[in-house]
Amino acid sequence: MNEQFNFNNELSNKTALVTGGTKGAGKAIAERLLAAGATVIVTARNQPEIMNEKIHFIAADLSKAEGTQKVVDEILSTFGKLDILINTLGGSETKGGGFSVLTDEDWETSIQTNLLAPVRLDRGFLPQMIGQKQGVIIHIASIQGRLPLYDSTLPYAAAKAGLINYSKGLSKEVSSKGVRVLTVSPGWIMTDSATRMMERIAESSNSTTEEATQSVMDALGGIPIGRPAQPEDIAEFVGFLVSPRASYLTGTEYVIDGGTIPTI
Repeated sequence: MNEQFNFNNELSNKTALVTGGTKGAGKAIAERLLAAGATVIVTARNQPEIMNEKIHFIAADLSKAEGTQKVVDEILSTFGKLDILINTLGGSETKGGGFSVLTDEDWETSIQTNLLAPVRLDRGFLPQMIGQKQGVIIHIASIQGRLPLYDSTLPYAAAKAGLINYSKGLSKEVSSKGVRVLTVSPGWIMTDSATRMMERIAESSNSTTEEATQSVMDALGGIPIGRPAQPEDIAEFVGFLVSPRASYLTGTEYVIDGGTIPTI
């Protein structure tokens, strides 16, 4: 089968939502999809002071059911459809200290943000995607779904493991109806917040930021490629996955970790 793709404008006439799209990997993904010609919407609790004026913003707390419903209603009423859904929102705010210090609230907050938010958004947009017989859903999980860090992020890791499993199951249900579902599991990404954390570690340990970065890589068991990911590394791969070039891909988890996970 011979198909000609215009890589510079391959997402023209497509509408895409990137949750958590105002910073880090989410911001890089939003800008990558915009560069490919898509109409891009991002969500976060608060709009940043500086933002690409070509990207549409919706303020919403996706950890709550009313927040996800607000996003679904506003996109379908304003744009009429959604072709691409990138569930990037995620994170952990639980305290360190292992299982004994984690409360029900810690667990519930992580599960709401990292698992139920994408489940609700999928449920809100899938009927329309199935109706138009095409769509792409990407779940951004984490290598912690396979490589949990028990000291401080166990609820996050468990929620991401659930997201990976859910994503596979959903793909089995909706791929035959024209909707591709995929999972991307990054390792450590050097976002602005990660950079600031390295600076704090360096200051407290009287070391350089390079030494602080190496200490974190060592704690992960090493990153064979020798560096954390950049947000653009994730964005470029997501840009490929949602494009017509990846039309035969569904139901798969892609690990982008520089070789961090030591097993097959």
